[in-house]
This record gives sequence, structure tokens and C-alpha cells, in this order.
Amino acid sequence: MNGFLAILLKEASHIRRQPSTLFFTFIIPVFEMLIFGYAIDTSVENTPTVVFDACRTRESRELVEALVNSRSFRVVAEAFTHHEYEHAVISGQAKVAVAIPPDFSQKLLTQKEASVQVLIDGSDSQVATAALHSSILLGLNRSIARAKVYAEAQQAAVARDPAGRATLPIDIRPRLLYNPNLESAHFFVPGLIGIIMQVVTLFLTSLAVVREREAGTLEQLFVTPVGRVGLMLGKIVPYAVLGFVETLVVLTVMVFVFQVPIRGDLLLLMPLSILFLLTALGMGLLISTVARTQLEALQFAFMIMLPSFLLSGFVFPRESMPEPIYWLGYAIPVTYFLEILRGIILRAAEWNDLVPHIRGLAVCCVVLLTLSVTRFRKQLD
Repeated sequence: MNGFLAILLKEASHIRRQPSTLFFTFIIPVFEMLIFGYAIDTSVENTPTVVFDACRTRESRELVEALVNSRSFRVVAEAFTHHEYEHAVISGQAKVAVAIPPDFSQKLLTQKEASVQVLIDGSDSQVATAALHSSILLGLNRSIARAKVYAEAQQAAVARDPAGRATLPIDIRPRLLYNPNLESAHFFVPGLIGIIMQVVTLFLTSLAVVREREAGTLEQLFVTPVGRVGLMLGKIVPYAVLGFVETLVVLTVMVFVFQVPIRGDLLLLMPLSILFLLTALGMGLLISTVARTQLEALQFAFMIMLPSFLLSGFVFPRESMPEPIYWLGYAIPVTYFLEILRGIILRAAEWNDLVPHIRGLAVCCVVLLTLSVTRFRKQLD
């Protein structure tokens, strides 16, 4: 630990003399959180829809009104021929096209099956899946409503509710926990905290060391009476402090801007955040021992960030990934921290509930810091 305090004060002074570092640490993360927090939304609504109503009766109008009231579809135009109806999807004017046949009402009134064609643009799988499910659910709800009216008129029903009205024989009552309104911000914003913390600490640490190597000041430190561990800790502790303050800032933005309450124990979240910060700083230090220039450091950092963004479960559920990719996600530290963040913030998880994720994050931290010290020592030799 020889020279630790001197290196710490030197690095703190270097940060103070560079306002860009503080700007990158505090302003950019808040800006990114606001942009991504509002922009990322998995709910699909108001899908552009074209309607070709060849029936034009009360029943067909009620179907179109139900289509609009579902909020899943937004009628942008009306087609008057089959060519216009199909061309609307081909041209990209609409993602969905609904065709109601001329005999729609007649078949319903004579108790026959009436078909409605729905063309869905499958080029965007997420929008297409939502439109497919919404259209099927709409048809099912309309059919159930007509079946109930028919059952009441015939004085016969498969089942009745406590009030004596015709109903379905099986009543499934799902209950949404932790996020009853299915707001995307409640899922993405806690994950954004982990991603942003890794981005900032990773870039700051790797660039800080490489910048000194390019300037020749790192070699000067090697010949001073400074211990290896003292040199390494003196370089990363100031950035760990900045990262911790940054964590408090983004948590504040999460609570007061996005209205995502912290349901769990904040005193448990803080030390686990410090553990993740040390892990991210270890990655940055490891990059700085490999990269010789700032451009190389940026390239290595981006090479780490892309898998962290895609394979950690931040956007895509890891359970749906191929098995080799699923297991590869366990080698990414932010995978564990995202589970910790969402567990404490959304589900009020306690220490015992998070032990597997804490253990995995601790292993990553030890491995990365060990590799960083080893590489750093070799360069000192």
C-alpha cells in the first residue's frame, strides 16, 4: 500500500481539473436514463390498420368499433376494393388490414360461422405477434358476448354466475404482482441503472490508465516508490466514489421521474452496488492493461458492452435464448446485478433470496480483479 494516498490525491486532482470527466459521470448517465427510459416501451398499441367493410351493417360497424376501442389498432384508412385492401399492407401504409365479407351479418343472424380476414405484416415480429393475439382475443370476446345473449334467450347456459347470468364454465382470475399496469419503465429502468453504471465505470477506468500511458506519466509512476496494490487502488478508488455517487443520482431519477418505488431494503442495495462497481472497475483496469491507445480501449469497451446489453436479460428474456448463449450470459457480471436490482427494487427481495446472484457477482469480481492485478504486475515488472 506504499504511495496509495499520494496516487489517490493525484487521481482526484486529475478528475477535478477535467470537467469533462464529471460531465460524463453525472450528466450523460441521467440524460441516457431519461432517453432510454421513455423510449423503450414493449407495449404495442395503435397499430396502423386499414378496414375493408364490404357488409356495412350494424354488426360490421360494431366489430370495427370494438377493433378501435381495444387500443391495439388504429384505423388509418378505409379500403373500398380488395386491391386497395391488400396494397395497404404491401405499401407499408398499414401493418394490419381487416376485411369484413358482404354476408357477415347474414351469417351471424342465421347462426352460422362468419369469417373475417385479417392480414398482418410479419416483417416486425413484435408488432405482428401483438396484432395476432389482439385480433384473436377480439374475435373470442365478440363470440362470447353473442353466445351469452343467445344462451339467455334460450333459457339455457353451460354455466351461470352467482347473479344467475350466463357465463363461461371456467373462470381464470390472473393477478399481476409488482407491476399491475404492465408499465415498461418498471422493468427497464432498474436494468438501465446496471447498464449505465457499467458503461461509465468501464470507460472512465480504462481510458484514465491508457491516457497516462500515452502521456508517459504511467512509466514515471512505475519508477517511484509506490507499491503495486497502492498504485492500482489509488487509480480506481476515486472512480469507485464517482460511481457510487452516480448510483445515488440515477436511483433518485428512477424514483422521482419514472415513479418506480424501491420496495426493498436500500441498505442492502448499496453494498451490492459497490460490489458491482468494483467488478466493473476491474474490467476497466483489465482493458487498460491490454489496450495501448485510447482508441483500442474504446474498442475493447464496446466489445464488452454489446454482449452485456444483449445477453444479460436487460432487453430479451434469457430463458428464450439457445442453451449455449444462455450459459454464456453467466459470464457477464451485469447479468447478476440486473437480477439483484430488479429483485430488491421491484419484488422487495431479501438477502436470502439473492444469494445465487450475489455469489455469481462476487466470483466475477474476484476473477476480474485478480486478472487485473496480475496483468498490472507483469507490466510493472
